[in-house]
Amino acid sequence: MRRFLLLTLLVIGPAISAQQPPAQPPPTTAAQDGFVPIDQLAKKEEMPAAPLVMAAYAVAWLVIFGYVWSLWRRLHKVEVEIADVARRVASGSKR
Repeated sequence: MRRFLLLTLLVIGPAISAQQPPAQPPPTTAAQDGFVPIDQLAKKEEMPAAPLVMAAYAVAWLVIFGYVWSLWRRLHKVEVEIADVARRVASGSKR
């Protein structure tokens, strides 16, 4: 589980940290006084959605694959135990 979390942080960490928007100056007070054309307004912070969506899908797929792998391992252990019990029952031994 620790390896999975470390791998997730190594894959997703750089993508998230690279998306920090640059600092913007505070908005002007002219917009509060009355009508100001939109091209004269200060730019607002914008974050591109594509990298964040891709990171979310990557995390979701990693979680799904990790869960399926965990189920496969546990199912394999149960199958081995059932085969062992069936072999012991067939041979008539208790252990």
